[in-house]
Amino acid sequence: MRIDVNAWLPVPERSVTAVVPPETGPGHWAGAPSAVVCDGWIHLAYRLHRPVAQGGGHAVVVARSRDGVRFETLQVITKEEMEAESLERPTLVRTPRGRWRLYLSCATYGTGHWRVEALEAGAPGRFDAGKRTTVLPGDPKTGVKDAVIVQRDGTWHLWACCHPPADPQAVGQMVTDYATSADGLLWTWHGTALSGRPNAWDGRGARVSAVRFTRDGVLAFYDGRAAAAETGEERTGIAAGTEPGALIPLGDRPAAESPHEGRGLRYLALVDLPGGRTRLYYEFTRADGTHELRTELRP
Repeated sequence: MRIDVNAWLPVPERSVTAVVPPETGPGHWAGAPSAVVCDGWIHLAYRLHRPVAQGGGHAVVVARSRDGVRFETLQVITKEEMEAESLERPTLVRTPRGRWRLYLSCATYGTGHWRVEALEAGAPGRFDAGKRTTVLPGDPKTGVKDAVIVQRDGTWHLWACCHPPADPQAVGQMVTDYATSADGLLWTWHGTALSGRPNAWDGRGARVSAVRFTRDGVLAFYDGRAAAAETGEERTGIAAGTEPGALIPLGDRPAAESPHEGRGLRYLALVDLPGGRTRLYYEFTRADGTHELRTELRP
């Protein structure tokens, strides 16, 4: 399969900072982005995180920007509002009927389990955390989070990070499962689409972060880690397949990473702009250990 990924692969030296966390240092993160273009605005949802001992993923921010770099906050949703121990990557989408939906990855208190809740509103920034629907509950053996959603030809496609919360030997393990839906609320699972490779840089897990349908099939970017100790410092890899439910990692090393200790470059999001350009967003590890949200504009 011949695929040119240069238009979508992060190159940090080309990037600029879009969002920084309120505090600096290891464990303080602004990232895990999801972006949608509408009516001349780039709408962005992202997660704010503190060190785990200070509460972990404590809020999701919904914001907007005209230039894709300078954002104004529309709404902040806290983990307390979602009755969650922590929040992870949000997913922001616009439905075919013109409404807005925000999918939130929520940690169930004291369990290591994750679920995905959906909020819906007439406009971004007007989500009501008290009116939510559990769309990906997981089960006692499987936590589900970090959904990537693509609407194509009347079908909703989803890739979600799945992990076994109850197995102490499986801490840090993750795979990506694939599902489809007619409405983005009721999903049918089709099995594991991507997993890590033993003794490789992604051996402890592979989490799809962005997906493009191509003439030949599907191109995906994913976050990988070799060990549980690399949790939070995943790097970006590339996978491809002829079908969305069967992706094969390409190459034997990360395709994009930070030059700083930890090497984290993860949660890539791609948004197409008018005129054929693409803007990239991703979470990037700085020299001081802080994670900030970076962006690049590609022709």
